Amino acid sequence: MSVPIVQDGSMVEHGDPPLVYERPIAIVGGGTVEPDMLRQLDQQGIALIGADGGGDVIADAGLVPAAIVGDFDSLRDPSAWSSQTRLVHLKEQMTSDFEKAVYSTSAPVTLALGMIGRRFDHTMAGLHVVHRYAKERRIILVDEVDIVMGVSGSFDFTAEPGERVSIHPLDPVCFRASSGLLFSLDGLALASGVRTGTSNSATQTTFSVETSEIGIWLLILGKARLADLIQHLVTRDRP
Repeated sequence: MSVPIVQDGSMVEHGDPPLVYERPIAIVGGGTVEPDMLRQLDQQGIALIGADGGGDVIADAGLVPAAIVGDFDSLRDPSAWSSQTRLVHLKEQMTSDFEKAVYSTSAPVTLALGMIGRRFDHTMAGLHVVHRYAKERRIILVDEVDIVMGVSGSFDFTAEPGERVSIHPLDPVCFRASSGLLFSLDGLALASGVRTGTSNSATQTTFSVETSEIGIWLLILGKARLADLIQHLVTRDRP
């Protein structure tokens, strides 16, 4: 199997991703990841991509990753994988292994497990990747309790009345209108360090958020909504 090597980071901006998937993928890091969840995702046909040592996390769940991407400084035995899966060895040190896995792949929906929740610096790095790629990728961070998706522009989704719907701006964002939420966002400008929209809740079976400009914000929901959100994103992109 070929092993692309990038040393100067040029692939981040200019290269074509070597791993292209027509189905959702899950990038798995070395943080806290539930083995049962990995097995469920695998059974659903979601491709599991190891971000360096995340390849071992997938293996510990009894599964074989579709690929492993990273600088391989935390993967237990890279040579042992050469005959089992695709290895993308990237030596550049300007990005995290999570970001390497993002820019090395293309997929309609990207989940990220083991990237947030265990270490705060890793959580911040995970949010950085979501922020950087939200305009071109649908990335959903998953931790033990929540799912966190970076959104560029407007969005709508289903919910149960009373269900928590948190909205947090990564960029300054002006919201034109909202519906189905307890606390209206109509005409509000949100920005980190100024005003946020966390701990809102749904009042109807659907909610919508409409922005007046393109800015990146986070939609934070309970983990139980993950399958519904994946299906929603896949369906809305179908012709």
